Amino acid sequence: MNAGDLEGALARSPATVALRDSFAAAGIEAWLVGGVVRDALLGRPLADVDLAVAGDPEQAARAAARALGGPRFALSERFGGWRVLSRERTAACDISPLQGATIAADLAQRDFTVNALAVPLAGGPPLDPFGGAADLAAGRLRALGAAAYDSDPLRTLRLVRLAAELGMAPDAETERLTAAAAPRLTEPAGERVFGELRRLLTAPGAVAGLALAHRLGVLAGALPEIAALDGVEQSRYHHLDVLGHTFAVLEEQIELLAPDRLEELFGDAAAELVAVLAEPLADDLTRAGALRFGALFHDVAKPATRAVGDQGRVTFHGHDVAGEELIGRIFGRLRTSERLRVHVGALARHHLAAGFLVHERPLGPADVYGYLDRCGAVAVDVTVLSCADRLATRGRKAEPAIAAHLEVARELIGPALRWHAEGPPRAPVRGDELAAALGIEPGPQLGRLMGRLAEAAYTGEAVTPDQAVALGRRLLAGDC
Repeated sequence: MNAGDLEGALARSPATVALRDSFAAAGIEAWLVGGVVRDALLGRPLADVDLAVAGDPEQAARAAARALGGPRFALSERFGGWRVLSRERTAACDISPLQGATIAADLAQRDFTVNALAVPLAGGPPLDPFGGAADLAAGRLRALGAAAYDSDPLRTLRLVRLAAELGMAPDAETERLTAAAAPRLTEPAGERVFGELRRLLTAPGAVAGLALAHRLGVLAGALPEIAALDGVEQSRYHHLDVLGHTFAVLEEQIELLAPDRLEELFGDAAAELVAVLAEPLADDLTRAGALRFGALFHDVAKPATRAVGDQGRVTFHGHDVAGEELIGRIFGRLRTSERLRVHVGALARHHLAAGFLVHERPLGPADVYGYLDRCGAVAVDVTVLSCADRLATRGRKAEPAIAAHLEVARELIGPALRWHAEGPPRAPVRGDELAAALGIEPGPQLGRLMGRLAEAAYTGEAVTPDQAVALGRRLLAGDC
């Protein structure tokens, strides 16, 4: 793309045009830098804008807020950065003061050549002092020397994230520098690490990016618990070690999230399933995005629970429960929201539940209720995750096991979607009414009875208050 084409691409961004006019009126000198220039060169959609400004960044943030119509807030006291959102919250403008006396000095302190690109906001030829445009055209990621990582080791994780997002690959020297700096990934704040992981896991090339991260030691630096899955051998029902299986599950999960694939597996339930998985969950992730984290972490506790029996059979008893606990510690380190930590932990805890029901077919209403009650808020999500897990398991007797599991999942997904939409069933009678009718005091016993009556309402065993009281009396007498 030549300079004219680049300027034309940038001019097609309404945010860029609005910012240009506002900054010109305020007499502020600024440059479009980094990702927005890179994405314009690649022909990618332009939404967010990065600006480097000469002078006071707060004054520039005020001008940007006038242009975009949204709020502004400080990002970093240390670096003086600001963020401004558009009125509709669909675009963001990040504003930073020049890191150095000139724009050339600023670009020299950036991470990769493809990000060391700038275009004057007011218009003019692009600045490309390190050959970033040529690297983009060649699909090459090249670090600006060892100093790029010395100033911020998080850039090693950013390298693999960019590779996953852009379908690019680092050159040999960048790989060497990345591997040398990766152990320092313990230094950046947890929320910064999570921000890069979120973008990596939701990128088109997430699996390839994780494989690159593992090869360069970046995975061990950011998520040592996942890197530790490498070489952990499994039973004859698996054809891959735990890390290979984890990557395979993630790949299957990504494929399953495509609407046509969901329709192939779940038929008429697919449309509703697509809508549920598109719901925002937490930490800028939809439920579908969180499922990718569920796939990555579902077997995270297998190394700690691995055992070999007398017959040489490998087991991982309790890795589901232990996984939930370990995810809590990992996500605490990454400073994610409580909601995401609990959600991904529950995916790990219940990812085996659907598989257990394969041996209980044909499923009755009580079996389905038990599954939904156990899985709770993640019943829909974990049913989909269990399919990815089963499809990625290609050891002994794989084909009949996969067919049986998918059959069970199809039986469960409709009830799970209704549970998600309507909430769990309630007992046909209030707790105080049941206590009065049975002559018992509030307490654990009453709680157990109410739980059993909620199940009875779901299964049709007791759907009226009179039926519920009668069943409660039989249960209390020990007749049922």
